[in-house]
Amino acid sequence: MLQRPEVNEYPDYYVPYVSLVPEGDLIPILQENLKKMMDLFDRISEEDSHYRYGEGKWSIKEVLGHITDTERIMSYRLMRIGRGDKTPLAGFDEEFFVNHSKVNELPVKKILDDFIATRKATITLIENMPTEAWTNEGNANNTKVTTRAIAYILAGHEIHHRHIIEKRYLSNIK
Repeated sequence: MLQRPEVNEYPDYYVPYVSLVPEGDLIPILQENLKKMMDLFDRISEEDSHYRYGEGKWSIKEVLGHITDTERIMSYRLMRIGRGDKTPLAGFDEEFFVNHSKVNELPVKKILDDFIATRKATITLIENMPTEAWTNEGNANNTKVTTRAIAYILAGHEIHHRHIIEKRYLSNIK
């Protein structure tokens, strides 16, 4: 079982994400959270997926696209650092990615399918990571981070945004 990372294995700004991940084996948690996302989006119509709870806020589609983009990037970092690559990995501008994704032009079902495929690939990557790779250290976005910290960060990131969809979006449209 993958152990929770120590707080010195990742930057402070990721503490809220890591703290959202429940205790237990990460693989079943990722699988259960995938099911929760699928159940959540079963309740969101195409029309509702365009909803924004405020001026300048992302639509539900854009939030889901952001979750998927971030999971892809974090999985790539996890793989590179897990393989022992010490090359500093660049950060990314989430606003730029969302603004250039054009997800609002896609059906919400297609965006969800993309998230499902990405999450399944993440799970496979984590399942196949050698035990000794979990404590590998690397540099992402000019900060020190371990392989296992990235796994927990990406899990917590999805939980964080799922909660936002439930609290700030769905509570206002249904």
